[in-house]
Amino acid sequence: MKLTPITERFILHWGEMGARWGVNRTVAQIHALLFLAGAPLAADEIAETLSVARSNVSMSLKELLSWRLVKVTHLMGDRRDHFETVGDVWALFKLIVEGRMQREIAPTLAMLGECLESPSMTQESPVARQRIQETREFIQILTTWADEMLRQEPETLMKLLKMGAKIHNFVRGNKP
Repeated sequence: MKLTPITERFILHWGEMGARWGVNRTVAQIHALLFLAGAPLAADEIAETLSVARSNVSMSLKELLSWRLVKVTHLMGDRRDHFETVGDVWALFKLIVEGRMQREIAPTLAMLGECLESPSMTQESPVARQRIQETREFIQILTTWADEMLRQEPETLMKLLKMGAKIHNFVRGNKP
């Protein structure tokens, strides 16, 4: 696959952003390539297109599979595994949020709950106890909100986002 300058720019930028999000650069670049390709690609095609070692592609695809950001598909007459990603940006966003909630937020909530229920919590300062409790409550509220947003259809989410922007502008405009 030959990359156009815009496609190459997008893939390189997605890789840089992935590194900032805590994702390996190659993992993010592979995801970007699959996102823009719009068709399943074999691992050797990915390696050749991105000029990345085949072993690096294999490890990166395993990570993307674990995040459910890519899936394996097969093409008639070709015994190789091919990989594709979701093309709908909202579905992609939901997968990423769900993955982050499962891998990052849920364990944090569990740890905070364990801390608050621990008999040794009484040995902590009142400030520490209050801040741990407030952190847990804050994350629970955000989790409830995120769960509700994930249940919405993309059209509803767009309306909510636009409405939120209008409310923000209204409130900001009324401040001295």
